[in-house]
Amino acid sequence: MDSADIDRFEAGRGRLASLAYRLLGSAADAEDAVQDTFLRWQAADRAQVEVPEAWLTKVATNLCLDRLRSAQARHERAAGAWLPEPLLEGDPMLGPADTFEQRESVSLAVLTLLERLSPVERAVHVLREVFSYPHAEIAAILDITESASQQHAHRARRRVVAERRGGTDVDPASARRIVEEFLSAATSGRTERLVAMLTADATLVSDGAGLAKRLLRYDTPERVAAVLRAGFRPTPAKRRLAGGSPALHTALVNGSPAVVAVVEGRVVGTVVFEVSDGKVASLRGIAAPARLTRLDETWRRHEPDAPVVPAW
Repeated sequence: MDSADIDRFEAGRGRLASLAYRLLGSAADAEDAVQDTFLRWQAADRAQVEVPEAWLTKVATNLCLDRLRSAQARHERAAGAWLPEPLLEGDPMLGPADTFEQRESVSLAVLTLLERLSPVERAVHVLREVFSYPHAEIAAILDITESASQQHAHRARRRVVAERRGGTDVDPASARRIVEEFLSAATSGRTERLVAMLTADATLVSDGAGLAKRLLRYDTPERVAAVLRAGFRPTPAKRRLAGGSPALHTALVNGSPAVVAVVEGRVVGTVVFEVSDGKVASLRGIAAPARLTRLDETWRRHEPDAPVVPAW
């Protein structure tokens, strides 16, 4: 390829990566999909490609659909061991963030909801709601009819809206306040303080630091508060598992308030909050090292505020 062909691809790399991340919920898989798209671009008869952006979008989208349909992906998701990969605020893979809908589309809550859609519904929803593609172009990308695209979009939007509990935009100052209040309540030894911060239908999902075969799920404010209080009680065993005594920072992860646990500059876990009407509606704890690779890499280039808890 000449430099112009490479430049055409690189000009769209960020958009392709953010599209792939929304479709796959995994930064590592999204990077692989973008690299495979580049290889297809390299091998293509580029003189016959009239609109490179449309061609690249079609290839990347369909590569993502192939991954979603693969036996490995179906097994992982069906086994109940899957959570979206968390990304730190400012990561370019989060993509467009001009509207609330675009920002919400990368929240862990919405990425989890998208798992309940079929691969085609998920692709139509993302292309339409996030990237504002008209149905005629979506139909061409997915090799379906325009009416089918409209039907998929309607079904997907109806399901997402019906099951979405209504998150809110959170700025860094608000995120820090929420996390500080949470950590104070979690370490106070009084579950009633935590219960007061939770919605009536609050939930907690954890990957068990990657040690559990299935996700650990808890509901009811009392049960969630009890698990959180126990989980945030430091013990020698937990410190050994983390590789030291973590500093607990606040951050925005996928646009939501989060606790980020860091040992000697290395991210060892995060708890991401979904806030609704001033209370915590859900929490997702992620500590499996394989799910923290990109968050850790981004954190090392990040200049965080002073930790809320310098040594846990």
